[in-house]
Amino acid sequence: MECLKCGTCCTAPDITTLGKPVGERCRHLGEAGLCTAYDVRPAVCRGYRPDETCLLVAAPTLEERVGKYLRLFGLDVT
Repeated sequence: MECLKCGTCCTAPDITTLGKPVGERCRHLGEAGLCTAYDVRPAVCRGYRPDETCLLVAAPTLEERVGKYLRLFGLDVT
């Protein structure tokens, strides 16, 4: 499966290496849904691979996708 460039994996989970908490957009996520630090991104980010989760959380907006992701993994912070 190819990356959908939806930004969910750069927003929903925490990225401890970058000091990014759950549900907050990564500072390196560009407006086009791509990482602006791709060549030097941390190992945890390099390990992300598009899978069926991407399809399960599909929604029209990043906010909706993140909400679905957080609920799916029991991380809903609201």
